[in-house]
Amino acid sequence: MRDLLAITKALADENRLRALGLLEQRELCLCQLVEVLGLAASTVSRHMTILHQARLVETRKAGRWAYFRLADEEAPAEVHAALAFVRAALHPVKQRKADQAALKLVLKLPPEELCRQQANCKC
Repeated sequence: MRDLLAITKALADENRLRALGLLEQRELCLCQLVEVLGLAASTVSRHMTILHQARLVETRKAGRWAYFRLADEEAPAEVHAALAFVRAALHPVKQRKADQAALKLVLKLPPEELCRQQANCKC
């Protein structure tokens, strides 16, 4: 029951749902998520912590960079069911399409350059 509560609480925020949509096809660093979501790095970091605690995303550090990706095949069945639901629910949403277009532009910049452009980047 505890896992289900963590998952449902994690999904109860528009920005966390947007982040999951951004991670659907690839791993992203915190700076890339910050740029697309248009939020402060500390806010995005907090959202990603909540998603990680619910086991919806996995994280890895590479030097000063924090990378996030959707949970892998070893995640509990509840996680996979929640991610499948989110994918299906986000598919027709206009914001998702706008986020994907913004992500295409962000991916053209190396994370180091993107981080330099962000005022309060903690990477």
